[in-house]
Amino acid sequence: MPTPHLPSAAVRRALRKLGADIHDARRRRRLPMAVVAERAFTSRSTLQKIEAGDAGVSVGIYASVLQALGLLDGLSQIADISNDRVGQTLSSTALPKRIYLKRGERGASAQD
Repeated sequence: MPTPHLPSAAVRRALRKLGADIHDARRRRRLPMAVVAERAFTSRSTLQKIEAGDAGVSVGIYASVLQALGLLDGLSQIADISNDRVGQTLSSTALPKRIYLKRGERGASAQD
C-alpha cells in the first residue's frame, strides 16, 4: 500500500482554487453535477471531491472533468515552455559561448 501523501499548503490552496474554478465553470454552464460526472465518466461524489480541491483524486479525473466542461486546452498549457520563465532562463544561461567544429567537419558540410 502506498504511503499517504500530505501535500504542502501551497498545493492544497492551488487545488482548492482549481476546484472552485471548476465549480464556477459548471454553474456558469448551468450543468448539474450528474451531467458533468456522466460526461467525465466518473461519479457525482468524485466530482464533489474535485470541486472541493481534494488532492486524493487523480489528475486524470481532473482532466476528464475539464474536458467535459470544454476547458481541457488550459491544462495542456500549464507547463508549456512559453509559460516557463525559469526554465527558459536556465536553458539560455546553459548555451555555449562558442561552438567549435571538430576537425574534418568543415569539408563534410561542403560536400553535402
